[in-house]
Amino acid sequence: MTAADDENDGQTTERVVIRDRRKIDTKAEPKASTAKGKASVGAHRAADPEEEAPKVEEESKPADEPVEQPTLGAELEALRTELDERTHDLQRVTAEYANYRKRVDRDRGAAAEQTTGAVLTALLPVLDDIDRAREHGDLAGPFASVAESLTTATGKLGLVAFGEKGDPFDPNRHEAVAHLTSADVAEPTCVEVMRRGYTLGERLLRPALVAVADPE
Repeated sequence: MTAADDENDGQTTERVVIRDRRKIDTKAEPKASTAKGKASVGAHRAADPEEEAPKVEEESKPADEPVEQPTLGAELEALRTELDERTHDLQRVTAEYANYRKRVDRDRGAAAEQTTGAVLTALLPVLDDIDRAREHGDLAGPFASVAESLTTATGKLGLVAFGEKGDPFDPNRHEAVAHLTSADVAEPTCVEVMRRGYTLGERLLRPALVAVADPE
């Protein structure tokens, strides 16, 4: 054994230790694979435009959200409004029906009066003959009874005779066929009646034919 060997035996031999603090990323390769997968999916979606896009879920109200109920006061107000409307409709229909009844009654009365007037107008010549027979004293016997019955019947139907000697002249009711002057009158006066006139209610059936005297 040499001196060098003895020197080596007397010293402690140091071990050389190499420490590498770098960490090995074992997930690097899977991440790359995932990125490639996403890129592949994105490319597939881009290549297929007909594929539906993801739907966004619409917000919906919670099922347990309370529903607002009408209050008692609102219900009473609605009922009161409806009652007023129905009352107004009833009043309008009642008024229309009342007007309809009045119009029908008025038209019916006018038609009846017109018919009665037409019949009485046809009988006026007969009444004129009765008046002339009475003036000449020929109204006697059975003929007098018939004349009296006819006059009574026409009177019940509303026929009224007018036109008497001494009546003031009324151009709306008298038809003057002669004019003269007289100191005995202070206004135009009927001094002679050639034919009496007749009215039916407020309707003039025939004016009276008269001679009129004017004051001097």
